[in-house]
Amino acid sequence: MINLVAKSHFFELAKQDPNKICKRVKCNYDYVEKAYKITIWGDEYSINPTREKIECITDKAHNPHEYFQIFIIHYLLMKKDIEVCNEWVSEKDIPGGSSFFTVSHEIPCDLISIKYGNDVLKFKNHCEKLDGFPLDMADAAYCFKITSRVPVAVLYWAGDDDFPPQSKMLFDKSISVFPLDVIFALAVEICSRIGSHWNPYAQCQCH
Repeated sequence: MINLVAKSHFFELAKQDPNKICKRVKCNYDYVEKAYKITIWGDEYSINPTREKIECITDKAHNPHEYFQIFIIHYLLMKKDIEVCNEWVSEKDIPGGSSFFTVSHEIPCDLISIKYGNDVLKFKNHCEKLDGFPLDMADAAYCFKITSRVPVAVLYWAGDDDFPPQSKMLFDKSISVFPLDVIFALAVEICSRIGSHWNPYAQCQCH
């Protein structure tokens, strides 16, 4: 996996007290390897700030999108606990989101709608394999616990003679604790895992 995380983020993580980080985000720290071990969306990751390395160490792991590293490092660097609001919002409802999530930062939910077409059952089966649990929205919708404090919903509508299939992503309102480019990085991984591995971005727009 290409390393897209800025060196300054690894440097900042290396300065932190591992005990405080482990308590805050519910992860473990290996004092021999000097690496954090954390489970995110069913896969275990090792984050070694001194070696500036993030790797997925699950045996049968999904091949995560390179952007996902950006979310992982920022999750560890959170300054406070996330209080889940249990209120869904779109990316445009997040402060600053209406101007940020356009053009080069448009969330690629079309990866999902293109893959499944009108096959709602296929969408449901795949979401359940990814440990999603159903929501009573759209033609089908699932909530994914990316971490215990970061739930994300993916909605799906089959097409008809007038409208093509459509997919949409919703976030818990608490997602606003993250910078917008970090939310975008997370969204790209979700679309990639549910849809396909095609990367619609020639260059990374994240920091």
